[in-house]
Amino acid sequence: MPTNLDLQTRANDAYMKLYPHKHIAIGRGNGVYLYDMDGKEYLDCAGGIAVTALGHNHPAFNKAITEQLERGFTMCIGSIATEPKVKAAELLLAHCCAEKIFFCNSGAEAVEGSLKLARTWAHQNKSEEAKEFIVFGSSFHGRTYGAVSATEKSRHQPQFAPYLPGFHFATYNDLDSVKALITDKICAIMVEPVQGEGGLTAGTPEFFKGLRDLCDDNNILLISDEIQSGMGRMGKLMAHAHFDYEPDITCLAKGLGGGFPVGAFMAKEKIADAFNAGDHGSTYAGNPLATNVAYHVVSEIVRPEFLKRVREASLYFRERLGALHNETGNAIKAVKGEGLMIGIDTKYQIKELLHELLEAGLMATQAGKNTLRLTPPLIISNEEIDKAVAVISDVLKNNKNLIKYEG
Repeated sequence: MPTNLDLQTRANDAYMKLYPHKHIAIGRGNGVYLYDMDGKEYLDCAGGIAVTALGHNHPAFNKAITEQLERGFTMCIGSIATEPKVKAAELLLAHCCAEKIFFCNSGAEAVEGSLKLARTWAHQNKSEEAKEFIVFGSSFHGRTYGAVSATEKSRHQPQFAPYLPGFHFATYNDLDSVKALITDKICAIMVEPVQGEGGLTAGTPEFFKGLRDLCDDNNILLISDEIQSGMGRMGKLMAHAHFDYEPDITCLAKGLGGGFPVGAFMAKEKIADAFNAGDHGSTYAGNPLATNVAYHVVSEIVRPEFLKRVREASLYFRERLGALHNETGNAIKAVKGEGLMIGIDTKYQIKELLHELLEAGLMATQAGKNTLRLTPPLIISNEEIDKAVAVISDVLKNNKNLIKYEG
């Protein structure tokens, strides 16, 4: 059995250096816990960045994998129907304001398909010049070229230029900044209900209502990127339902597969009908294994008692974190986000804070410049929340390795 050190040494030799390597290597998971190759236990409040909605080794997830493996999973092309794909499509559409769906393999692909659909619709229904988008500062939509062109921070990586033209950046939660960018060339506005990489900033209901009204008044589509915030993380299956607005196109991934790679974008029928055969496609998209997993994962999440528990867990987590403000000597400056998509701003630099939390047995991630991001499995219990809060409190109060953040 290889050790943490053995696997990390081999990883450093083999991997492209696109991620800073941790000093651990994960061997297995169960529930909300992960275990490294040396047997150490970690409370997983990262969740693969909002991916492992049902936690690790969940019976429904495992059943979906094993039953489809026995039937086969690469037995068709996109033009041939399979029962898992039809069932997953019907289930998702029954709980969204859309009528048509396209399955893909990732969140970035969901965004790319949505951008293509919006331009296709506008070409047919608005004008051939209506090919531009309004997106938002501090956004994050993926790593492919359409997605990075819609992601503000990618503009600071000149080695990837030139980016796709036609993307205009407004200020999040500021309707006036959106209005100032509207022209006849705009085909769609793309927005995240909660900005994940933007420091866990949540939109306001007034902001989303205003976006919907602007789109209706100017014949513009509204694309809701719910890749991180969707699939129950807000306490409702769809994040736009939590914020009470109705998009024209919705992007999903991450929690949709509970850990298995699958994404989707959904649209109102009058929008989806702009696509014709051959306008879009993907070799692996909608394969029976991925869609069987999606069907079983969503079937678990959509249960009223499951979503009720997510809402209860979110409130409890935030209450416990809020109480840490005085307990930690005002080390916590703000608790942000919505649902089980929680951001914590502290007076310490995030890199060292994440390292010390990991040493103490808690996994989390960074969002924005200096925000601690907690996106645990949706099955997290109050007892496990108490444990996470205790670790955060202890590290903030007692760790001498933390460095103050000057930003």
